[in-house]
Formats: sequence, C-alpha cells, structure tokens
Amino acid sequence: MAISRFSDLLEEARRQPEPQRLLFVFTRAELPDHPTEAQRRRFERGEGGVLTPVLCVDKAPEELSDMAGLLTESRRTGVDWDIVFVGALAGHGHEAPSDEQVEAQLERMVESLKMGSVEAFLALDRQGEAVRLG
Repeated sequence: MAISRFSDLLEEARRQPEPQRLLFVFTRAELPDHPTEAQRRRFERGEGGVLTPVLCVDKAPEELSDMAGLLTESRRTGVDWDIVFVGALAGHGHEAPSDEQVEAQLERMVESLKMGSVEAFLALDRQGEAVRLG
C-alpha cells in the first residue's frame, strides 16, 4: 500500500500482525547557520531552510484517530512545527516494543534527521499529507 496521508499510515499500522508503536519526530524549518542571502530570500518565501527536531512522541495506532487529533495534542505542547517524520517499531508476537526500544529508536531517528537522512521516514505536513523532501 502506498502511504500518501496520515489515514493511510494508521490503516496500515493497524493491519500489522505485531503490535506497533508509531514514532513521531516533529521538526521546524529554520535558517541554516550563516545563511547566504539567497538562502535567506528562499526561506522568507517559505522555501528551503533546515528541519530541526523539536519534539518526539510515540503512540500506538489505537491511540490515534486522525491528523486533527495529533495536531490538537501537539498544540498542547506549545511547540511550533512544520513537518513531522514518522517511523514504526514492531513488537514481537503479542509483546509491544519496550519503552527502552522506543526511546532508542526515537534517538536514532533524531540523529538521522539532524544528519539530513530523511529517506527512511514518512514525512507529513500539518494537514497529514505526505511530502517529498529534497
């Protein structure tokens, strides 16, 4: 199944035989350190910039109903974001992934994103639509 929106992601995660944890790393677009004038102009038009991780959370698919619910929950943190990257971690048998496994995977996701490695993750905008970066 091609995942092109948040609802597709939830549907696919719920279909998996093993318990799933969805891992979310919320990022905010910012100007890079020491931007050129061209980079600054592009950023002011809403283009370019670097995506900086600002918030992480994990959820079971059953804890989520739709993108509006995720948006509402994220607003309660007071942290602004532009793009959310999503990964998944499967449990084994009927066991959900442990808190330690989830935390370690979230840390790996953040490090990957800081290094610019975004290909392994689904990127969604605030409307829950998949976006292509690069």
